[in-house]
Amino acid sequence: MKIAHLKAKILDLAVRGKLTEQRPEEGSAEELLERIREEKQRLIAEGKLKKEKPLPEITEDEIPFDIPAGWKWVRLGEICEVIMGQSPDGSSITTSSDGIEFHQGKICFTNKFLTQSSIKTFEATRIAVSGSVLLCVRAPVGVVNITLRDICIGRGLCSIYPHYTIESEFWFYWLKSQKEYFEMKATGTTFKAITINVVRQHCIPLPPLAEQKRIAEKIEQIFKQADIIEENRLALKTAVRHTKSRVLDLAVRGKLTEQRPEEGSAEELLERIREEKQRLIAGGKIKKEKSLPEITEEEIPFDIPAGWKWCRLGEICDINPKNNIEKNIDVSFVPMACINPGFSKDFTYEIRQWDSVKSGFTVFADNDVGIAKITPCFENRKSVLFKNLVNGFGAGTTELHILRPAHNILLDTFLFWFVKTERFIKNGIACFSGAVGQQRIGKDYVANTLFPIPPLAEQKRIVEKIEQIFGTLDIIEKAVEG
Repeated sequence: MKIAHLKAKILDLAVRGKLTEQRPEEGSAEELLERIREEKQRLIAEGKLKKEKPLPEITEDEIPFDIPAGWKWVRLGEICEVIMGQSPDGSSITTSSDGIEFHQGKICFTNKFLTQSSIKTFEATRIAVSGSVLLCVRAPVGVVNITLRDICIGRGLCSIYPHYTIESEFWFYWLKSQKEYFEMKATGTTFKAITINVVRQHCIPLPPLAEQKRIAEKIEQIFKQADIIEENRLALKTAVRHTKSRVLDLAVRGKLTEQRPEEGSAEELLERIREEKQRLIAGGKIKKEKSLPEITEEEIPFDIPAGWKWCRLGEICDINPKNNIEKNIDVSFVPMACINPGFSKDFTYEIRQWDSVKSGFTVFADNDVGIAKITPCFENRKSVLFKNLVNGFGAGTTELHILRPAHNILLDTFLFWFVKTERFIKNGIACFSGAVGQQRIGKDYVANTLFPIPPLAEQKRIVEKIEQIFGTLDIIEKAVEG
């Protein structure tokens, strides 16, 4: 279960009286309600509180669930003073040290207690006193916080002050559990909002005061434990990602598997790739590209095993190739949103007719590797190995570079894991070009990237090892997700 879902379940149990034991010696909600009514009458007589019109009786149809015997269903306006915010004149707003703190909306809301606002006003209109629960009544509706000091509230906020020895934190958690209810009651076209009547007439379960305190304490206790679990979960997820990155780094350095001289050398493999490329160029199936620069000693980032060989990706892959197929055939269409980030191989697709997508999109085929070239998709590892495309072909987002490895000479899966490595990502970021927010890696970066190529049999063993380790790590990650 996600931590947010767990907290929602805890709140639901709490307000139903299922989180703490009931203690008859603590009195009843009926007795508490009588004291509240007496206190309200005293404040009205002293002119400290305005007399409001009576709220309607609660009907059976309004009661959403059963509550313990010592509790009572009441309307919020019976036990709390509800004040809707009203913004002061704009000329009274200041950022000086004078005046009273002013809030409008949830900008300073935190998990529980309101943080300081630098905005003040000289002409306070509506005051939320210390201990009030603040409720957002528009854009967004239903978010709550507690203020521990007197503040001025503007439109968008409502102050709910639990007068008469009511426990503020219990009502904070109760209101927090009611977000969906308030969203359902919101009306409006430009933005959704709730009225003071919606707030005042809302039915709430009133426990005895001592139990309110115990419920709030129990919620706090469980939430703290849930937060610790969440922190550990996030830490473990981060550790899994770092481990996967480290596994790939070891893999492309030849440190994940043993080397076997009898499997041949990468030099022999490279020669076969060159011959294959020449054959495809001669057959007009791929275009001849300009020669890539020789690799210098200064460029080589790390040592590789004796049977391996450094080359450039442009030497061993056809970059951004074309597909020549029948125009009426169905193919897979893959927008960027259908490509999973991180260390995932997964992608989804729509089905389109080739004639409708062959122009204006990036094209690819089964066993091609796609690399997102735009920020932040590139940094987020939105790279993909295309497999099981409809009729073996596809098209999609223009923000992909496509690598087509030499078939049966360079293993597509080994190439796929290479472009997920931290080094490939970091070097790409250093080569970004374009305006901020629209930066990309170019084709030249991909073509000139140094690639450590092992013999084909070792590529297969490396991929098997990577996927074996990743399978275990995925099980751990899923277990953490619950």
